[in-house]
Amino acid sequence: MQKILLIEDHAEIRENMAEIMEMANYTVLTADNGKSGIALALEQIPDLIICDITMPELDGYGVLHLVQKNTTLRNVPFIFLTARSERAEIRKGMDLGADDYITKPFDGSELLNAVERRLKKNTQFADLPASEICLDRFKEKRNLNHYKKKQMIYTEGNHPARLYYISKGKVKTFRKNEDGKELIVGLYSEGDFLGYTPILENVNYRECAEALEDAELAVIPRAEFEEVLRYNPSIMKKFIEMLAENINERENKLLATAYNSLRKKVADTLVTINEKYNKEKKEGYFIDFSRDNLASIAGVAKESLIRTLSDFKNENLISLVGSQIYILNYRKLVTMHN
Repeated sequence: MQKILLIEDHAEIRENMAEIMEMANYTVLTADNGKSGIALALEQIPDLIICDITMPELDGYGVLHLVQKNTTLRNVPFIFLTARSERAEIRKGMDLGADDYITKPFDGSELLNAVERRLKKNTQFADLPASEICLDRFKEKRNLNHYKKKQMIYTEGNHPARLYYISKGKVKTFRKNEDGKELIVGLYSEGDFLGYTPILENVNYRECAEALEDAELAVIPRAEFEEVLRYNPSIMKKFIEMLAENINERENKLLATAYNSLRKKVADTLVTINEKYNKEKKEGYFIDFSRDNLASIAGVAKESLIRTLSDFKNENLISLVGSQIYILNYRKLVTMHN
């Protein structure tokens, strides 16, 4: 039987709630204050904690804080009990990490529905392995959104309501200055997640995303993504690592834009695209980006880019066939002097 810890200082409410949950075949542990509740939680390791917010000695926020600091308890789902007059504090509790809340007064069905819903979600995510395999759940049995070349996926300033997984195609993220000049800040391809940064940082989109070619993207609702992060520290760690890597790449790009020569910027752009989209180092691979996009990635004027590509062609570093670019001397591009 699943164990529920109920922390409530009001004796009548505590006894009534315990009776209702026991009738539903739950094992109920009770405590009349936060301190004794924490002690009981550490001793019994419940499957769910229901805790009143306003209590003497240690209030509900303090209980939640201690639960989250403990490695054994931090993944136990936590539900706040609150009076209608405390609704202003509900947001505070959710922001601190509570999974749900029940507003007093409530009937038995409301209580049992909340308990069942939270226990079901906890069971759903608890069995996921702490490895790369966890991320596969985002890729399977998803509805795919189809995007045409140059179609916008999301725009700067909008609220991030979903996470994207690229099943097919290439995507760019970019920002524009006041004059409308575009700077590409990210390149993505099949197998990449997109749009997780603003969700993790809880901000609106700081950039736009656009399909570089016809693409298919799986869509994961934000609430589901956040739910998985809450119950799977390994997945959270993975996305934080991806976030840190993106920050490092952007810092390096900023330095390169500020201090690298024109030739070095163009060479690095060709190398970056080749490494991103030709990871298997296949023979005959060609870069088929518009000159506008190449200039935007390099952070140079289009005319300067075209002139530099012509120089590279004359030096037998690349071959140009229409808009396609074939790299002939990869090593020299990589080691291009600044």
